[in-house]
Formats: sequence, structure tokens, C-alpha cells
Amino acid sequence: MASTERKDTVAAVDRAVSILATFSAAEPVLNLAQLAQAAGLYKSTLLRLIASLIRGEYLVQREDGKYHVGPACLHLSAIYQRTVQPADVIVPTLRELVAASGESASFNIKQRDKRVCLHRVNSPNPISDSVQAGDILELTRGAGGKVLLAFSGEPGTEFDAIRRDIVWCSVGERYPDTAAVACPVFKVGNELAGCLTLSGPKTRFDAASVASMSKLILAAATELTHKLGGDASLFKAPG
Repeated sequence: MASTERKDTVAAVDRAVSILATFSAAEPVLNLAQLAQAAGLYKSTLLRLIASLIRGEYLVQREDGKYHVGPACLHLSAIYQRTVQPADVIVPTLRELVAASGESASFNIKQRDKRVCLHRVNSPNPISDSVQAGDILELTRGAGGKVLLAFSGEPGTEFDAIRRDIVWCSVGERYPDTAAVACPVFKVGNELAGCLTLSGPKTRFDAASVASMSKLILAAATELTHKLGGDASLFKAPG
């Protein structure tokens, strides 16, 4: 009997979490039917869980009957942001990218009209590009700089394409013999936090390698955005 009770309790927690996970920056306010469909729950079960979440201030019901997340979520968010520093999640992500791709991985930020390599993990390959943490680079050349410009709102056909594709590749833009693949990362409020890049000699960036690295960096950017408090659904293909 005790085992069954524990299973029921865990299932209830899982369902409550699934309700909260339904909300996003794109859909911050939802009605009961939307929650039931997204969470895959019967309305009777859903209403019981919602009542508990409202009591705990994890959900708020508006006068029109719709729901949004409550102040308890903000409290937990503040604790998370004080506890986890960006470098704590960025550097391990870079290490994982290097291990999976064999190329050097960087995290770049936009600083006025330049980009700064904030964190870097070098490739184990004896031949690689020479960027290091702290280097100040051009914004207008290379995949990393162009991704930062695009997601900072820079107008233009090329930047529209970058915003559409999310992952961008450049070959020989900064130096004739190097190439890079880059993807944006977002933080709380879906503000641009920076971008992830994989870079190295262009001889290792053929079509197959770029396709593989693009998948790796998109997955890493999605996970890192989630860990930094951004909305990872921004990376999902429309439709």
C-alpha cells in the first residue's frame, strides 16, 4: 500500500510539473482547455492539481478564468539565478561541444561594436584556430559576429536569413583558412546572452561536418538557453 501511495504522489508531482511547463514566453496565459490539451490530462484531474498550485502560489487564476504562473515561480527563479553563475553552465557546455565535434568551442558576447570571446575550450587537434578567452574580435566578419548582430536586431537580407536559420556558418571570413558555425543563446526575458561557436581549419568544415556541427551546436544552445532562464522553445521549428 505504501509503495502505491508513493507512486501516486510522484505521478501527481510529475503532472503538476507538466502543467507549469506548458507556459512559455509565447503563451504566458492559458485557459483550462489549453492546459488540458497540452498536459494531456482530464479536466477533473487538472482542476485538482491547479487548485494545489494556486494554493502554493505557483499559478494564478485571472478574473477571466485564464491562468498564468504565480509569484512562487519568480521566487525560485531568483534563487536559481543567485546560485548558478553563467560560467558554471557555459564552460561545461563548451567542453561537451569540443568532445563531440573535435573543434574548438567559444562563447562570445556583443560589446558595443565588437565581440568578445568570453569563454573558450580549445580543440585537442594540433591544428586549430588561435582565438583565446578575452580576445576582442570584429562583429562584421565570421559566423559568431554575424549571429550576434542578427539577434541584436541588425537589419538586412543576410541577417534576416540568420534569424530564420538560427545556426550560421562562415568560411574564410575572418581568416582565409578558418571556418566557424555559430548559434545564439538567450537568457531571462529572452534577451540575447551571447552565441556559441565551433571553429577550426576550413579543411575540416565540409558539408557533412557542418551539418553535424550544426545539430550539435543547436542542441547545446537550446540546453544552455534553458539553463540560463531563456525560453528554449525559440529554437523549435515553426509548425
